[in-house]
This record gives sequence, structure tokens and C-alpha cells, in this order.
Amino acid sequence: MTRNNPLPEIGQRISTGAFYSNVHDLGHGFPVLLLHGSGPGVSAWANWRLLLPVLAQTRRVVAPDLLGFGYTDRPADPTDNTHYRMDQWVQQAVDLLDTLGIEQTDLVGNSFGGALALALAIKHPQRVRRLVLMGSVGVPFVITPGLDAVWGYTPSISRMRELLDIFAFDRTLVTDELAQLRYQASIQRGFQESFAAMFPAPRQRWVDAMASSEADIRALPHETLIVHGREDQVIPLSTSLTLTQWITRAQLHVFGQCGHWTQIEHAARFARLVENFFAEADTLKE
Repeated sequence: MTRNNPLPEIGQRISTGAFYSNVHDLGHGFPVLLLHGSGPGVSAWANWRLLLPVLAQTRRVVAPDLLGFGYTDRPADPTDNTHYRMDQWVQQAVDLLDTLGIEQTDLVGNSFGGALALALAIKHPQRVRRLVLMGSVGVPFVITPGLDAVWGYTPSISRMRELLDIFAFDRTLVTDELAQLRYQASIQRGFQESFAAMFPAPRQRWVDAMASSEADIRALPHETLIVHGREDQVIPLSTSLTLTQWITRAQLHVFGQCGHWTQIEHAARFARLVENFFAEADTLKE
């Protein structure tokens, strides 16, 4: 990662096919690829900043800004939403692994990133060792008012504050400073143009487009850890219950008093849970 850059969100520029991705690449050991969610102004750093240094103590951690988000190169016309499709995000992830010389990785996907992790594991099962899905999309559900509000965000500090209240169970996390920081992130050049183009109304169709088929999910051979916040207002707990039923080698951990921000609201517990899950694979040599 570029240490002297004043913006911690900016890591390395890594070639991913026809464009360059902004990627944080830390630590040494068996790799884990972190795939962020789809909130306004999100980046890999914003999503994973508390988990990155913990996992990097024992393994190589790779966290890209996905196409249309953060500081990854944007399409020439960022308002053309044909750029933002699951197969293109899967290809970006595969191109990144190829550029970095990573043949197989563990995967952690948050929300939208969970749908991407599922799609990647289905299309390229040999590239994935173990899978962690946190508050994951990827199965059919009726869009929640919370997710509709997130994807329908228009920039203002008050709107950002409302979204943060939806994301977090613990309202002490939702400070004026955080709302200001996330608002400023959402209005960086090109950010809102991409975001507004990605999930236009009616938004149920984008939930449906991210869903993998039941048969493909049931065929997944990977050991899978599924994590969800019990009070999640964005992605319903029912999605993780469905995934637990469909994935043969799945286990489910539900955090009480937790919204959609498991990796932030229960950062230390989440990090230990994930690290122990991956450390078991290290021992078993899967």
C-alpha cells in the first residue's frame, strides 16, 4: 500500500484487464480477498479498515475497490449502467488474482460483495478455498425499505445521517463527524455519477440480478461461514438462513444487537471469528 499518500483509501494501482483497480495488499501468508458492499461513497478501506490490519498479521489480505466504487478507474461514461454487472465484477476479481499471481484465495464478501463472492465461487470454484458471507445478497428476497434508501441515496449530510442510522444498531457510532466524512466521500469526483447509474429505480430488479441460482449455490463444495446482524435493516436475516440451508458445508453466526455493520459494530469478535475459520483451513490443508 502507498504509505505516503494522505488518503488512506488509496492503495496500489493494479492492472485488472482493461482498467486499473485501487487495491490494498497487506501482509503475508495464504491470501484472503475482501469484497466490499455497495453503500454510497464506499471503498475497500472504508468497509474493511478495522479488519485489514488484524488479518494481515497472519495472511496476505487483498481488498480492491470494485468497478464503479472508490478510486478504481471509472468507465469513460460512468453513467452507463451496462458497465455494472455481476459478470464484470467477477472478471475484475479474477483479473486481479491473475495479476497478483494468486491461484487460490479465501473470500470474504459483505452484502453486495457477498453476492459477488458467491458468483465468483460458482464460476471459478478452484480459485476459492473458504468462503465468508456477511449480511450477504445473492439469494431472492423482497427489497427492504433500508436497501431501497441506500441505493436511492442523493448527496446531502442529512441523507447520509439517515443512512448511517439504518446501517448501525449502535447509534453511538453515528456521529456528525462520521456523517460528514461519508458525505464527503460520496461526492468525490465521479462517485455519485457511478452510484446513481448502478441501481436506478425500480430497484427490486437489481436484487434479483445479483441472485445466483439455487442449484448453483447448493452445488458449492466450499466450507462457508455465514454471518449476519440480527437487527440488520438493509439485508434481512432470512437471506443468511436461506444460504445456510442451501450450502451443504455452511455454518451460521448471528450477532445480536447488530445492524448491517458487523465488521464495525462487532469488529474484534468478527475478526476473531473469521481468523479462526481460516486458521482451521490452514491446519487441515484443504
